[in-house]
Amino acid sequence: MIITSTGIMNGFIQKQYGGHGTQFNENNVPSYSLPFKIEKIPENTSSFAYILEDKDAYPVVGFTWIHWLGANLQREEVKENESQTATDFIQGTNSWISIQVNQQKREQASYYGGMTPPDKAHTYPCLPYFLINPKMITRSPYRFYKLLFSVPF
Repeated sequence: MIITSTGIMNGFIQKQYGGHGTQFNENNVPSYSLPFKIEKIPENTSSFAYILEDKDAYPVVGFTWIHWLGANLQREEVKENESQTATDFIQGTNSWISIQVNQQKREQASYYGGMTPPDKAHTYPCLPYFLINPKMITRSPYRFYKLLFSVPF
């Protein structure tokens, strides 16, 4: 299973999806989310979960930064900015809630929180998970660990 995105060109996330974009929430956090498509889906998949993370943030903030969590996605494609508009999947809490930045309330951090690397260019893997019989995450906001405990490995 793979995720592709038209928002990534030559390995780089396009500027509109991060700190150089034009859409920010009330706390000045980039909020215009990447589009993506899930392909090569295993048989019997009932829904998807995904994690968009930044492991390069570890030396800066001391942990892997979570930009976007999603669960119970029952379609193969998410259009750009659907983090703000879609109601058919559940989004988890991103790292903009963390004590290091302390800018967001939990509800505000339960959407896509775009990239603003302070030190250098970072790598942002988006990890898809297929769920056959998921322990359903039934409400937002939820945290990263709850998603991980719901995904069969």
